[in-house]
Amino acid sequence: MTTALITGSTAGIGAAFARRLAADGHNLVLVARDTKRLQDQATELHDRHGIEAEVLTADLATDPGIEAVAARLADRRSPVDLLVNNAGFGNKGRYLDVSMADELTMLKVHCEAVLRLTSAASEAMRERGRGGVVNVASVAAFVPRGTYGASKAWVVQFTQGAARDLAGSGVRLMALCPGFVRTEFHQRAGMGTDNIPGWMWLDADKLVAAALTDLARGKTLSIPDPRYKALMGLVKVAPRGLLGGVTSRTGRKYGPQ
Repeated sequence: MTTALITGSTAGIGAAFARRLAADGHNLVLVARDTKRLQDQATELHDRHGIEAEVLTADLATDPGIEAVAARLADRRSPVDLLVNNAGFGNKGRYLDVSMADELTMLKVHCEAVLRLTSAASEAMRERGRGGVVNVASVAAFVPRGTYGASKAWVVQFTQGAARDLAGSGVRLMALCPGFVRTEFHQRAGMGTDNIPGWMWLDADKLVAAALTDLARGKTLSIPDPRYKALMGLVKVAPRGLLGGVTSRTGRKYGPQ
């Protein structure tokens, strides 16, 4: 049986990955900040699917938290075959309305943690000649919309560049770019969602199924829904000046309330 490590595993996309991978027979290493929620999740998945679920409490906004997860990924005695870097959050407010401390915390989680954990996992996987990494980004990576989008753009560029460097090693890397997903993400950030049209919402379980299919096919970028694929196609051909104005108005309409 193979083992998958999932950060931010107790809610949203991370929880959907945990459910799907457990159902497929993978043992799990579940990573989040809340020990009680982790323990409850591990017990439920073990009882339902008969897999082993290890709990690792870690805050990826801190060096000790990142180091603890990196050490687990580097453990050659109990190898991790799939890493899902899912932990992340959004700040409520426009640029300069958000404190510098909160902005730096976002970069710590979205960029530094992703870099360090991907590197720890990929090094061990390259030695074995197999393994996979899914770095959860966002379609916000493709539009000029604030520091959240900028951090996710970094995730996409880093992942695709690293995938090219590791081509032929047996290690697959993929950036996953979902749109709006019904999770705790917006609630935790204090963002209103009443104005978001129903057609823009994605189901987390279907998103994960599509992402795993894309990973198996060797894709380095996954936009797992035809609606968002079409939208991102329009983004590619739209003038940057026009796009900036549209995304700014959209952010005010559909973003934090």
